[in-house]
Amino acid sequence: METVAGVYISYPFCAQKCTYCNFASGVFGADLERRYRRELLAEIRGHGWEWQPETVYLGGGTPSGMEPADLAKILGSIPGRPWKEATIEAAPESVTAERARAWVDAGITRVSLGVQSFVEGEIRRTGRKHTAETVEREMRLLVEQGIGNVNIDLIAGLPGQTAASWGESLNWIERLSPPHVSVYMLEVDEDSRLGKEMLRGGVRYGAADAPEEDAVADYYETAVERLAGLGIARYEISNFARPGWESAHNMKYWKLEPYAGFGADAHSFDGRARRRNPESLEEYLGRGPAVDEAPHAAERFFVGLRLSEGIRPTAAEWTRYAEPIHRFNAAGLTESSGGVLRLTGRGVMLSNEVLQEFLDE
Repeated sequence: METVAGVYISYPFCAQKCTYCNFASGVFGADLERRYRRELLAEIRGHGWEWQPETVYLGGGTPSGMEPADLAKILGSIPGRPWKEATIEAAPESVTAERARAWVDAGITRVSLGVQSFVEGEIRRTGRKHTAETVEREMRLLVEQGIGNVNIDLIAGLPGQTAASWGESLNWIERLSPPHVSVYMLEVDEDSRLGKEMLRGGVRYGAADAPEEDAVADYYETAVERLAGLGIARYEISNFARPGWESAHNMKYWKLEPYAGFGADAHSFDGRARRRNPESLEEYLGRGPAVDEAPHAAERFFVGLRLSEGIRPTAAEWTRYAEPIHRFNAAGLTESSGGVLRLTGRGVMLSNEVLQEFLDE
């Protein structure tokens, strides 16, 4: 019998497009959103469910903006409930007691809040409108409705961010005491409005006030230390959790376990081969075919080395990648002992360069 342990559902609709966002999501009309839900349900229901998923993850976009009845239909079409973990991504200001109750009734057990910052000036420049007090209130609502498994996203490198303001966001983490925190360093690329403006040396979206790379690295390292002091340990480059609160679904990606993806730009992996749905809404709604993607020989290094526990290469892999492993060990970017290879603290800060080299081998 086929074994696919996780399900990812893409819901690429937002109330507004944040300046830093480089995902295939945006603001679309209600008619298009209704069409998308119909196609999404058709894709899920048309799947040959010969297995029971262990985890479900609704990402986006902002799936928390979906009407509860629509969410219940989508989750109701997936077998295996109650799942080990079912996560919905949520934007602050979208959580109400009624919605949280409906999420629980639909099978949701975990909420990932896209907070990004607790400092109002930074928040406003991204296009968001929430406050730190909003997040505090909504976390309380979630716990009251039975969802204590909450992740908070933070971004290091937002325009106007300083060491002091970053410390303020970390102070709020200490105050709210979530079991899981994700810390991302701002990605500067052509796929976001802010990134594009920064690359061109512009000033829109506060681009000229974005901190330098070295400062962003310092903010990240400060977060690692502060979170560790709170008992929230790094288990993946961007993810921190109290013991036992690691994301069960996301671990599947990093450990190359299988999962099925539904919706626009959703990826699937059956343990051997990958498939990707069309990225654009237009192509997806036209039911364009999924594209097969051949896995890379070093894929296990590229995803597995993101984990603090590292990976255990096979004898063939030790031989094949002996040169870069020796070089990175000598440079203090990786370390190996007892048959395990892992990034060092310095290696984490240069992880893009390290991981890319394995892919280039």
